[in-house]
Amino acid sequence: MKKYILGGALLLATPLLTLAQVYDICVYGGTSAGVIAAYTAKKAGKSVLLIEPSKHLGGLSAGGLGQTDIGNKYAITGIARAFYRKIGQHYGKFEQWTFEPHVAENLFKSYVKEAGIVVWYEHRLLAVNKKQGVIQEIAVESSNKVGTRKLVKAKMYIDCTYEGDLMAKAGVSYIVGREANSQYNETWNGVQLLDKHQFPDGIDPYKIPNDPSSGLLWGISTDALAPNGTGDKLVQAYNFRLCLTNNPNNRIPITRPARYDSTKYELLLRQIAIEKPTHINWGVMHIADMPNSKTDINNKGGLSTDMIGANHNYAEADYETRKKIIQDHEDYTKGFLYFVGHDARVPNHLRQQMLEWGYPKDEYLDNDHFSHQLYIREARRLIGEYVMTQHNCEGREVVQDGIGLAAYTMDSHNCQRILVKNPKTAKLEVKNEGDVQVGGFPPYPISYRSLVPKKAECQNLLVPVCLSASHIAYGSIRMEPVFMALAQASAVAATMGIDNKKAVQEINISQLQRTLRINPLMDGSQAEILLDNDVTPQNISTQGSWQKITTGGKYAASQLINTPKAKDVASVRFTPDIPQKATYDIYLYNPNPTGGGGNPGAEADQTKAAKTLIRIKAGSKVTEEEIISQNQINDWIKLGSFVLERGADNFVEITNLKADGIVVADAVLFVPR
Repeated sequence: MKKYILGGALLLATPLLTLAQVYDICVYGGTSAGVIAAYTAKKAGKSVLLIEPSKHLGGLSAGGLGQTDIGNKYAITGIARAFYRKIGQHYGKFEQWTFEPHVAENLFKSYVKEAGIVVWYEHRLLAVNKKQGVIQEIAVESSNKVGTRKLVKAKMYIDCTYEGDLMAKAGVSYIVGREANSQYNETWNGVQLLDKHQFPDGIDPYKIPNDPSSGLLWGISTDALAPNGTGDKLVQAYNFRLCLTNNPNNRIPITRPARYDSTKYELLLRQIAIEKPTHINWGVMHIADMPNSKTDINNKGGLSTDMIGANHNYAEADYETRKKIIQDHEDYTKGFLYFVGHDARVPNHLRQQMLEWGYPKDEYLDNDHFSHQLYIREARRLIGEYVMTQHNCEGREVVQDGIGLAAYTMDSHNCQRILVKNPKTAKLEVKNEGDVQVGGFPPYPISYRSLVPKKAECQNLLVPVCLSASHIAYGSIRMEPVFMALAQASAVAATMGIDNKKAVQEINISQLQRTLRINPLMDGSQAEILLDNDVTPQNISTQGSWQKITTGGKYAASQLINTPKAKDVASVRFTPDIPQKATYDIYLYNPNPTGGGGNPGAEADQTKAAKTLIRIKAGSKVTEEEIISQNQINDWIKLGSFVLERGADNFVEITNLKADGIVVADAVLFVPR
């Protein structure tokens, strides 16, 4: 009789288990990463099964996070980059990183349909059979019919869940919570009492102000504040990324939810009384605009959409307990929106602003128009062959086996709401603890070894989402486009392991890196060529006076600018290495050097040139074009289609000729047809 690992216990096989269905690769978790992993593996010629516990594909990318978080877009490559190109096509643009939930979910479905991937919806992991460090098979059951079990046997497994359920049931090492700073010699891990998303001084914690006997307000923990950098088991807060609309023709009013409890939002009233916000956006929540009069709403301030402290048991909880935690978050969030719009104690101008918004009729049709995906910012994290840390984020340690780039700040939301003594008044006040936002570093490589368990623990499992990273490094890596890129790398590695009969820890990393570089779309097509002053300086030459600045909407770490103050003829030439004669669509990235304000190094009254003169050499032919610089700011401008000869005798040159303001040179993209 077979035995299966189930949450550290053993489960004996029963007659309810059917004969195992056999695949090359089994992907567990239909998140954005899961879909891309399955698509990649199928394009590589492998038989693939994608298992998703819910009814939906795409995870958070289809669940409301339409404001894609990524510090530098150039860091995202391969199928992940193509995903945002396809989003752009939907909206009539070359590339777009903001989108409506249903647009993303439909795109993920199209990937599955195109590749012919077998998907088991509403099936959740029950147990794992592992022998001598190799997963032999897994048992799953219907998410709706407990006791209905199926067996799946695969050569390789990829865990793409936000929770790390497959890796946990496979018995590999992992952690939940925050390491102490001392563990990896970090400075931003562990307990951090800082000033971001924080309550102002003077917020009384008691139900009746100044009366401790009345008890604490909802959501405040009595746990003592530990010393800075202390490790613990706490997890950064979850929330829903909210898609609302202010279009009256598509708007469903926000009504009083069934389990409404206004006492949960008393702290918001006290916060408002001190801060006196003029608008709900940035004053109560962060509202990011999405296409078609919709939003991606996120947490902002001391009490907002984050349900601080309510998720600490989620990672290790059973399915029913998780379901209750998710419902608690939904109740809190719906109640929060209703409270802001309807409670008479909220200032009238804020209530009226909230009433402009409602649930969209055309989103989440099977979930009462509310997101089906809780934002699981962090749950379990693998402790694998290599652990990514703050040192990697800040460039003090650079891995050589990088298979993807991360490009976001080290970002942790708050972990707890506690009592802290005000040193000026000696009174206990409410503070949030755990929010960290530290950036200022360029994109950095993510180690392949951080995607795989220790070899002695499991040899046919890859983990691109709950990867091996410290809490604070994970806060930088944990972005949807990065997860997709890591999932593609994991799928390619899995195919290499199968083809070469190797453990995932033994594959040829150089070969993996080369495959990702030369076959980024997994269809054999020629890779596009991106030239940027930071990424490929060897392909860029300058003439005249140019300054490097890091503000504004640059494509990578910086951009080059020339101002009229320089008073010289200046140009930047981008010279691609063309592998073979072909027709290329050429695009110019058009950043805003002012970033919405003044421009460092330039006179205050200087603005971006209305037009920029571009010279393009394609083979023996040189053409000149004037582009209108004020259009498509922080976006790609198509210069046209050109037949480029093989070699380095083609170029795109940005000049300051006839310019009446700041000229910017950042990135040029050559896309083969």
